Amino acid sequence: MQQYTAERTPDCPDQIWIVEHTPVYTLGLNGKREHLLGNTGIPIVDSDRGGQVTYHGPGQLVVYLLADLRRLNLGPRQMVSILENAAIATLSQYGISAAARPDAPGVYVAGRKIASLGLRIKRGCCYHGISINNAMDLGPFRDINPCGYPGMQVTQLADLGVNISTQELAVPLVHQLLKAIEP
Repeated sequence: MQQYTAERTPDCPDQIWIVEHTPVYTLGLNGKREHLLGNTGIPIVDSDRGGQVTYHGPGQLVVYLLADLRRLNLGPRQMVSILENAAIATLSQYGISAAARPDAPGVYVAGRKIASLGLRIKRGCCYHGISINNAMDLGPFRDINPCGYPGMQVTQLADLGVNISTQELAVPLVHQLLKAIEP
């Protein structure tokens, strides 16, 4: 992502990367190690995205958006809202009522975080993106203050009665993202 963004020209196409990570904690640019509550043996990776600490692991959909914000005529806050709204619309397709919070970026269901996001903007382009908890081991979240918020609870689609593959979840999320950013 960093290399693509550093080398891209105004003619380079935007890209969406869909991934599922092995267990890893990532610390954003503002990340404070005090939000890592114990030594779990899970690797910790410093990331150049915004935000504090989060966990990524199998059963979680991670979508990275590499987009030229200048070409799309979007600012950083608008892109954050696009990511949040795409997740909210996706979850609603599965009968889940979710919302964004102005005080804590991400998407929440009944006060529990189901989607986290973090972006990096360089040269007018963004990269990194959003993760949605689908059907994963949520235990590693207990060993951090998710996104730097002590006591923040997390949830996932499986706990809300939705049992789908992570690949299946990617389809409506990417569709919602494309619908929001395509001219």
